[in-house]
Amino acid sequence: MELVGGLDSAFLSCETPTMHMHVCGLLILDVTGMAADEPYRRLCDLLASRMPQIAPMRRRLVPVPFNVGRPRWVDSEVDIDDHLRRVVAPAPGDERALAELAGAFAGTQVRRDRPLWEMLLVEGLSGDRVALLVKMHHSTIDGISGANLMGELFSLDADTPPESSLAPSPPEPVPGPTALLAGAVVERFTRPVEAAKLLPATAARVGSALWRGARGDLQATMPFTAPRTSFNSSVTARRSVAFTSVSLPDVKAVKGAHGVTVNDVLTAVVGTALRHYLLARGELPDRSLIAAEPVSVHEQAKGLAGTTKVSVMFTSIGTDVADPVERLEAIAESNSRAKAFHSMVGADTLLGWAEHFSFNGFALGARLYSRLHGADHHPVIHNLILSNVPGPPIPLYLAGARLVGIYPLGPVLDGAGLNVTVLSQEDRVGFGIISCAELVPDPWEIAAAIPAALDELRSAGNRERKIPEHLQ
Repeated sequence: MELVGGLDSAFLSCETPTMHMHVCGLLILDVTGMAADEPYRRLCDLLASRMPQIAPMRRRLVPVPFNVGRPRWVDSEVDIDDHLRRVVAPAPGDERALAELAGAFAGTQVRRDRPLWEMLLVEGLSGDRVALLVKMHHSTIDGISGANLMGELFSLDADTPPESSLAPSPPEPVPGPTALLAGAVVERFTRPVEAAKLLPATAARVGSALWRGARGDLQATMPFTAPRTSFNSSVTARRSVAFTSVSLPDVKAVKGAHGVTVNDVLTAVVGTALRHYLLARGELPDRSLIAAEPVSVHEQAKGLAGTTKVSVMFTSIGTDVADPVERLEAIAESNSRAKAFHSMVGADTLLGWAEHFSFNGFALGARLYSRLHGADHHPVIHNLILSNVPGPPIPLYLAGARLVGIYPLGPVLDGAGLNVTVLSQEDRVGFGIISCAELVPDPWEIAAAIPAALDELRSAGNRERKIPEHLQ
């Protein structure tokens, strides 16, 4: 039995009927030469053989009575038939048909009475392809743990099964209510002492960062300063999905030409696409959109419990800048300032305070906020979530089928009804776009603008970026 980590617990407690706290992945597989039933059969065999080694897919939640404390994880038996389904894509089996299925799949919550994951094998696609839709609650997975999970399931060629680096764990007995309540009582008594130790360090870090900002030498982008757009409102449960990809060598060519990072270029691609999307709708704000960018802090938070170890930084994505090179330069500087501010505040600060969230209080507040449409009545915190995750640079195979496309789909939050997650794979960069269907009915408009946005940056002049002295 294991206590659910503080941030993992927050992801569980803030979930509402309209704000789903799971992450999804869309994997497209080449099944050339396989019989009709072979991909499904091979996938079932693979999951059956790997499940004992994969803790996030084997653990289930055990709540504390009356939710007076954080729930526990318990290793359990897994019935693959409860988690894996197969469907046939509607004709013509193209990308839009697949995206429609992905939106419906992402728009339903993961059941909590069993391990928090689901898979949907999509057959009937055009060409010799199938797709695998994967859904896992954010309390069980983040970017780093997701990469580890891929390592457990994928192999380097079609005929060699993956090698495990994990030892299997036997199922555990479920603790009784008395033991759960006793653990919650101990947790409640120790929490104030730990919070008191955390407070001085946090105050010093935040105070120093804010002082530098007020002095003018670290003017980082701050939350609650974003302009309001059509996708910054309370969300419904429905999701719409689109996806696209661009050439990784082309991204690196822009990086080299302008003296910026790959992340700067990808942020500029998304910012440029959203600028064109909002211009076409006649609603481009005078101020730049602000993105919340998740940041992995596994290295800095090794001593803290939990699976999900992320922090967040806020950055401008340059939608208010007309010139593409100036837009890229503005984004690069904003990213540099955001990283400096995030470093000063402390990568592990959010995780440390998450250990002291009240599970009941957080859940009640999230539901009240959702029912009252709180996101419509205060300044916009941020416009979208934008995440960039390095992916596998080499060919990978799943159950004998080659991976030819991978598109991550992150959570959509109240007040920020758009999420763009970027993941590289071999020589391509995939963009997974997911939104509240009422706020962004056709995300394919954004997807279509992404390749053109990269072309715009590629055709711009090769000007090397000048880094301000305070950021050197």
